[in-house]
Amino acid sequence: MRSILYSRWDATQQAFSLDPKQALAALSELLLEGLSARSALAWMRQFGFELAGLNLRVMGVEELQEELKREAQALHQRYRMDSATEELRRRLDEILDREQAALREQHGFESSRMNDFLSRRHAESQDLSDAIERFGDHRFEDEQAGEDYRELREELERLRALERFLKREGSRFRGTQPADYPTAQRIRERLEAIERLARDFAEGNFEAISPERLRDLLSEQAASSLLILRDLEPTLRRAGFLSDRADGGELTPRAIRRIGAQALAEVYGALHKDRPGGHEIDARGAAKLRPDQTRPFEFGDPFDLDIPRTLLNALRRRSAAGGVPAGPLLRVEDFERFELDFETHATTVLLLDMSWSMSWAGRFPAAKRVALALDHLIRTRFPRDHFFVVGFSTRARTVAIPDLPELSWDPSDPFTNLQEGLMLAERLIAKHPSASPQVLVITDGQPTAYFDRGRLRVEWPIGFGGVSPHAVAETMKQVRRITRRGVTINTFMLDDAPELVGFVEHMTQVNRGRAFYASPGQLGSFVMVDYLEGRRKRRA
Repeated sequence: MRSILYSRWDATQQAFSLDPKQALAALSELLLEGLSARSALAWMRQFGFELAGLNLRVMGVEELQEELKREAQALHQRYRMDSATEELRRRLDEILDREQAALREQHGFESSRMNDFLSRRHAESQDLSDAIERFGDHRFEDEQAGEDYRELREELERLRALERFLKREGSRFRGTQPADYPTAQRIRERLEAIERLARDFAEGNFEAISPERLRDLLSEQAASSLLILRDLEPTLRRAGFLSDRADGGELTPRAIRRIGAQALAEVYGALHKDRPGGHEIDARGAAKLRPDQTRPFEFGDPFDLDIPRTLLNALRRRSAAGGVPAGPLLRVEDFERFELDFETHATTVLLLDMSWSMSWAGRFPAAKRVALALDHLIRTRFPRDHFFVVGFSTRARTVAIPDLPELSWDPSDPFTNLQEGLMLAERLIAKHPSASPQVLVITDGQPTAYFDRGRLRVEWPIGFGGVSPHAVAETMKQVRRITRRGVTINTFMLDDAPELVGFVEHMTQVNRGRAFYASPGQLGSFVMVDYLEGRRKRRA
């Protein structure tokens, strides 16, 4: 007969294994905030994170230490320790009283044995352990008293540990519940275990921590969190998401692709929920047949006939006429034509504002998520397209796609050099020409930095809510130059300040591109719609 034995999960069994994809998803949220992989892992260990797939909050070191601290405080506030050793002192006094009576009966009160015993008993001592140890070599006349003493002496080391503990911690116990000796020992062991755990957490020594002990002290969640924190980095390495560098590693290309796919899924998820609408374009690329969709031919349509459907239409018409009527086999009304997609080979440059103000209100993570999503979309669906990212603050520079996940804003740089960003975009488009070049600008501020005759200049806005006139003028010159190349500029504003709106409206009038105002939560939807609509349009 087969039997099954069930036992309580003690957090040392692997009730579940950490999913590396979920771990990478949690890591990527911090990468989008601008942390490096190494810093993000350190942050996750210190402050915890969410595992959405398991609906689990992983407690970080700081939270676990706070839980340990609260557990210690609860013990301090509940108990008082002023009578912790009274029980053992009474036991010693009873033993010594019986021995003193036996010595008086056997040797008299004035004997040397009695004098030695009394000198030991009444010697001054601060600790009970010293009073017990003084009789270690005494030969007891009362055999039962001697047996009881030996049992008491076996407790000597634990008693010393309690005495040291009370000297160190005794004044912190201010509760109302008196702790007897066994309770005091349990409290000592518990608090010393808490102290060791807190020290191991502070040192990152997760391997030395017992999940079972942590569960006993705190909770199942704490034990589960320990296992996840311990396995976090090894799990990411085994999955090929982190390199094997000893300093914490770097994201691998596989991880970057995965983060891009995740960002794209989030952007498309917002797109389906928001549905901001279509944005029409005039330019069309080469036609591509859609074998899954057809419609009746109309005068003026391309002669892209679906031959089987056309012949089937003719046969149905002739059958409905009751035979084989005179006239041509095929008529115009029999023609069935394929729908067409018009696709455009595109070069796209995403200009990403990296000035300090982009760190506010979740703007930079939203912008970086869009960059990752666009890169993944283009590599997987439009591999012939060219896609580049240019970051700009006081200076502009091209950002390598592998560096995107760990890219951060410039924390000490408040200026915005859109002019140089457009210059770099123009060079990239000239190097990779296409019939549909476009620039996508994501920014939260008007230009405040520019080049004048090769010299970099910065310019604060004039007055509250004012503009930087020279920076705006030089940037508009570059807008006109890139417009003459046939480049479309679409701008996504993350702030609705009047000075920014006014500048973008001026730029849009010159370039004939479009401008959108989007909160960080809407940004992905708008940019994805714009890219897809700017690339392809089906002809009715």
